[in-house]
Amino acid sequence: MRITLAAVLATMISAQPGTAQTAPPAPPAAPAVIEDFRPSSLNQPGQQYPQVNSQGYARFRIVAPEAKAVKATLGLGGRGGTVLTKAPDGAWVGTSEGPLDEGFHYYHLTVDGGTFNDPGTLNFYGSTRWESGIEIPAHDADFYALKDVPHGRVEQILFASPSTGSQRRAFVYTPPGYDKNARERYPVLYLQHGWGEDETAWSNQGHANLIMDNLIAAGKTRPFIIVMTYGMTNDVRPGSPGGLASFDIKPFETVMVNELVPYVDGHFRTLADQRHRAMAGLSMGGFETKLIAPKHLDTFGYIGLLSGGTVSLDDVNATPGYRDKVRLTFVSFGSRELEGGRAMGPPGTPRQDPRANAEALSKAGIKSAFYVSPNTGHEFQTWRRSLLTMAPMLFRD
Repeated sequence: MRITLAAVLATMISAQPGTAQTAPPAPPAAPAVIEDFRPSSLNQPGQQYPQVNSQGYARFRIVAPEAKAVKATLGLGGRGGTVLTKAPDGAWVGTSEGPLDEGFHYYHLTVDGGTFNDPGTLNFYGSTRWESGIEIPAHDADFYALKDVPHGRVEQILFASPSTGSQRRAFVYTPPGYDKNARERYPVLYLQHGWGEDETAWSNQGHANLIMDNLIAAGKTRPFIIVMTYGMTNDVRPGSPGGLASFDIKPFETVMVNELVPYVDGHFRTLADQRHRAMAGLSMGGFETKLIAPKHLDTFGYIGLLSGGTVSLDDVNATPGYRDKVRLTFVSFGSRELEGGRAMGPPGTPRQDPRANAEALSKAGIKSAFYVSPNTGHEFQTWRRSLLTMAPMLFRD
């Protein structure tokens, strides 16, 4: 009660004319930027910019002496950016206003209204185009580091797709030792990319092969094959009429179940049964997984949604055979995606609380796992960590 009275008196005093008012406390000053910048690990050979520092800031330098305005735009879909300032030597230089989340980020340059890639760094397919990439060093980067351990192989395959009248492409990771023992057969994970990306994403941006190599070398996961193919999503724009909610899954469902799976089983040494086959994906790839895998529980025994929606008890009860046939339901998100307690699901569906859904599945005796990547959003560091967490849970006979 005394606190309430004091607050009232303070308000009355501040309202009196001629009474001096105390200025509100100034916000804490932003920490000084440490000048230990070094080239990003994704730079073109010999290129010094872009650079990153130990705090996670990014610095850009673009040579465009005739330009009027230059900006480095970061984030899938062009969210956020750093305005560059012209230096006396004609180059444009700028440092991000704050530190970026750890891990991989897409970005591009906007020069006088035009969109360009940064000539200083490598390109990665995202946002339906080849984008520049920058890597903010992560405290836990060791799990996807290139180490002196036995390595698997990522190879391109081309398979016939009668349903689309085309030859389609996929990339296949085979674990270390695959070529040495011709009698050993392996489980298979079908791993899908997100909207705006393609079948190169999980190897290039996600380092899926290095994550697996390191897990296998440490004895933390069973060796298995990973198959990555294009999800046929990029012709549909989120902002177009109907958007992704109008995406028809049936053509890709046919490619996946009727064409790709039989091709892989026919050309690789797989354990070609439901209990040794999984489907998972990030973002739109997770949505695809949720739309396809539960309809084909004689094909897929493991389901993984990485920032790609959630599985509720109602979903399970509405899917004949789910309780008996699905050996693991894995759901993950970045912590920033869960702010507010709810996360996005498949296009056109309401936001749900994935943590509550996972707890409900566990209480109902359904084997499930829920993982949250700390201090990351809808980005590859979330999905790298998710694969690291999910892989050891798969195919545990």
